[in-house]
Amino acid sequence: MDHTRWLDDHEQETWRAFLTANRLLFERVERQLQNEARMPHAYYEILVRLSEAPDRTLRMSRLADTSLSSRSRLSHAVARLEQAGWVERTACETDRRGAWARLTDAGQAALEAAAPGHVETVRSVLFDALTPAQVTALNEISVALVDHLVDAPVWPAENDRDCPEAG
Repeated sequence: MDHTRWLDDHEQETWRAFLTANRLLFERVERQLQNEARMPHAYYEILVRLSEAPDRTLRMSRLADTSLSSRSRLSHAVARLEQAGWVERTACETDRRGAWARLTDAGQAALEAAAPGHVETVRSVLFDALTPAQVTALNEISVALVDHLVDAPVWPAENDRDCPEAG
């Protein structure tokens, strides 16, 4: 028996439009950050998450979970950010398997330098194309999809200062 729930014509058109828009938007955002700030969007997101955390510090495991990244991929990215002097990693005193990532002053400066161009790109490629009602609908749709796809909130990334979990 065939139990495939095939997409109807309208759903297929919606899926393809969503997929194409997603790819085009992220390609433009990625290109702008690479060209102007010399960093990939994934690094920019790490810097943003750290900048918004208490003491600009997050547990590495929490940073991986909230950025929807594997721990090994995040560890590689943080190592590159450490080489740039933008992030420093320290051990957790109460859990030797855990580590912290902290945004340095140089990292904060790099983020502040990159943010205006990034925000202008996001505004021009996304928000300028939408009416206020469409922005509201996009927000509602996006929140519904995130709630459907993940078990825990991904924004904001809160700090867990006592290191209770293994990293």
